[in-house]
Amino acid sequence: MAPQKRTISSQIIIFAMLLLGIGLVVVSAFYASSFLALLGVSIIFWGAMLLYVTPSKHVPLTLLNASAEAVVANIEQLILELNLTEKGIYLPPQNLRNVDSSLIFIPGTLKTPLSTPEESNGKILVPTRFFQQHPGAFFTPPGSALARIFEEELGFSFTKTGLKQIQNKLPKLLVEDLELAENVEIRIQSNAVTMEITGSIFNEICIHTDSQPKTHKQVGCLLSSAIACALAKATDKPITIQNETRIQETKTTHIEYRIIE
Repeated sequence: MAPQKRTISSQIIIFAMLLLGIGLVVVSAFYASSFLALLGVSIIFWGAMLLYVTPSKHVPLTLLNASAEAVVANIEQLILELNLTEKGIYLPPQNLRNVDSSLIFIPGTLKTPLSTPEESNGKILVPTRFFQQHPGAFFTPPGSALARIFEEELGFSFTKTGLKQIQNKLPKLLVEDLELAENVEIRIQSNAVTMEITGSIFNEICIHTDSQPKTHKQVGCLLSSAIACALAKATDKPITIQNETRIQETKTTHIEYRIIE
């Protein structure tokens, strides 16, 4: 397929996503469904994100900011409604039916076991309340679409790589190839991974997550969520975001991840 035709096809798909998201938000108003609202604004955000990272960069950051604010507000509402207090766990491929997907599980208690691939099947987009064996909620991470974009740009799936490749290649992708940040450093020590990101275009977007305390603490913002998806795939182990702080003076974000053995 010629590059121009691929571009047109991609834009048609993206605009279809945007229309679907808008439709779900409208329907959610009639049925008073927070899940449909979350799903709708998430699809709108992913579509806007896909448009932004194309070479022509059609979508201004103000639109991404508005979409991100709606996404994190709905995630916050769901966490509050389900009364979940534990950190979200980014599930690895071994716990997923579709190993190329990403799924986050917020357990009801610390002792709640993780799902098997069969139990997570069909729940990729459905937040589920209090399973008999697994009290908690499953839903698609806010950074899953961004993580897939990283894979497409790198030319390989994170499931077929490792931590060293992420440490070596992800900074170059974010800084030089996609120009999403001014500087990125990744440090790996035992079961801990830390990142320092300076001058990220997602800084203002992620500030919206900071204003939603449960989402900030349990799920992470768009960028930290995308990296967590990548780490879960690369290590094939559960990942949690332990801490995420921003220094506004230097426009630096510090993120700490834990690899659950």
